[in-house]
Formats: sequence, structure tokens, C-alpha cells
Amino acid sequence: MGLFDGFTADIGVDLGTCNTLIYVKGKGIVINEPSVVAVERGTKTVVAVGENAKRMLWKTPDNITAIRPLKDGVIADMDTTEKMIKFFISKIIPRHRIFKPNMKIGIPSCITEVERRAVIESALKAGARNVQVIQESLAAAIGAKIPINEPAGHMVCDIGGGTTEVSVISLSGMVVSNAIRVGGDKFDEAIIRYIQDTHNLIIGPQMAERIKIEIGSAVPEKIMEKMEIKGTDKTTGLPRRLPIDATDVRQAMNEPINQIVSEIKRTLGETPPELSADIMERGIVMTGGGSLLRDFPKLISKETGVPVILAEDPLSCVAIGAGLSFELDRDTSADRSIYDSLNS
Repeated sequence: MGLFDGFTADIGVDLGTCNTLIYVKGKGIVINEPSVVAVERGTKTVVAVGENAKRMLWKTPDNITAIRPLKDGVIADMDTTEKMIKFFISKIIPRHRIFKPNMKIGIPSCITEVERRAVIESALKAGARNVQVIQESLAAAIGAKIPINEPAGHMVCDIGGGTTEVSVISLSGMVVSNAIRVGGDKFDEAIIRYIQDTHNLIIGPQMAERIKIEIGSAVPEKIMEKMEIKGTDKTTGLPRRLPIDATDVRQAMNEPINQIVSEIKRTLGETPPELSADIMERGIVMTGGGSLLRDFPKLISKETGVPVILAEDPLSCVAIGAGLSFELDRDTSADRSIYDSLNS
């Protein structure tokens, strides 16, 4: 144990495209806010962060701009990301505290080395003492209470705002892992395109997200849900209302849903037979906000022939798992010391 370990907070972070979640040992999830920062144009002075900034998205005057600094699971604006992390850290750790926190951040496996370094650098500049990264699906598995240290296959499908990662884990290691830059944001974008192309109505991302949550589903339902939406008529430029139903929304999201299903099938196809048998018995565990799309687990089970389980708290799994992994690292280190002493 290092000199400051007893005094330093261990923080698990899910630095998500849509939301940032922070887990602190003994306190649980202490931050769950949108990954949005509002700044003054020119000066770049921070006006609002998180929930307050999200309310400003697409509604700001000319002198203020609201920014989502992450896109497709990676940092698109490093300076703004640093300010956002610094703000969230200041909310949970008193300014007078001497010792900086240790931070472990979940990252998608599809990011480049440059993008990985950007995550670490932003967190260090924001005030972390030590920064490590952990693959999102591994963190999600730990957060979902999957016994990853067993000599058995476990499959996790983590669907975030910007990426989907599908992994097979055994003995605390990644056996197979695939990731694509498709997630909840792509569902929203698909709805926006479909409504515009099919109904000649322009809607914004917030309306698209509301549609997805209220009547979106992955499979046809017995009761056809409907809702009225508001937008701008593409031809006249005037406000217009439009009634839509769940069939519209399902057709709109068909492409990104199929991409995720295909990725799961591909990962199953690359899994060694012995571990495939374990997965058939234990099922696929779904985590992340995108997994909350109605009947998505049912569709995946139908398409793969494998049982699918939705994690107890799918939105928090990555942050919780990243935080809990500090303890697993210490346990592994202790085991290694025992083996070294036996072999010396």
C-alpha cells in the first residue's frame, strides 16, 4: 500500500457520451449527470455543467454554447472534458482535501491509443492523482456482480450512448471482445432521419430521445402505443404536430438495432466451444442505457437462441465496476505475492 492510499478516494468513472457516472467506495453512485457543458463563447468560461447545461442544449443565446464533449464513446473536445471532470470531482471531494483521488475510467475497446491517452490526460489535468483505464464490458461485468474470476464463460453486452461492446470473460480476462460505435445516440439519430424522410417533419435530439423512451421497442407489441410529437414542417418552416406510433419508431431504429444484434452473433461465433456452452447455460447479461430499450433482451434472445438477462442497474454497472475493480486489483496483487513466496 502506498503512503497516501489510506487517505485517497478510489473513484470509478463511466465517462459516457450521454451521461457521466461516478462511484465512490462506501458511498455508491454520487454523480449521475448528462455529459454536457455550457460555456461563454470567446472566453470559454463555464456557465453550467451536467443537468443544468443539458437544459440549455439547442436553446442557448448567441453568447453561450452548450457542448457535449464526448462523441461515439471518445473525447471530442479535450479542454471541455477536463472542465467537466474537474467540476464533478469538486462536487464530491472537498476543496480543502490534500490528497487527490485515484481514478479508474471505463473505456470502449474500439478506441485508439491516442484516444485512450486523451482520457487519461484529461482526468490527470482535472485533478486525479493516478488514472487507470478499464475496458467497459469488464467493468460492466464486475458492476453487474458477475463472478468473472471463475473458470467459466460469461458474456456481457454493454450498450452505451456512443458504443456497444460485446465481450466474453473468463478467469478475470477478456477471451473475445468486439465493439462498434453504435449506441443510444444512433437510435435517436435514426428516429430524427426517419421522421424527416417519412413525415417531412424536423425534430430535435431531445424529442427523439423522448420518443425512444416513451414508445420505442425492439419487437412488435400487442398494444400499439402512440404519441403526439412536435417539430418544424420541412416545407413551410412552421411548427406542426404529428401523431406517430410504435411501428414508426421500430422501423426507424431497425438499422442500429440490427447492427448490435449482428455484433453479438459475431462474438458468439468467435467464442471457444467450451465457453459457448457456459454462455448457453448462464445467458448474456445486458448493461448500459441502450439495453433499456423495451423488449431488446427478448429480441436478442430470439435472434441468438441464448437466454438474455438485463442487469439489476444497467445504467450504473460500468461506474460501479470500475470502482470495485480497485479491490480486485489489490486481491490479485496479494495472491501474486503468496505465489511468489511459495516459488522462492
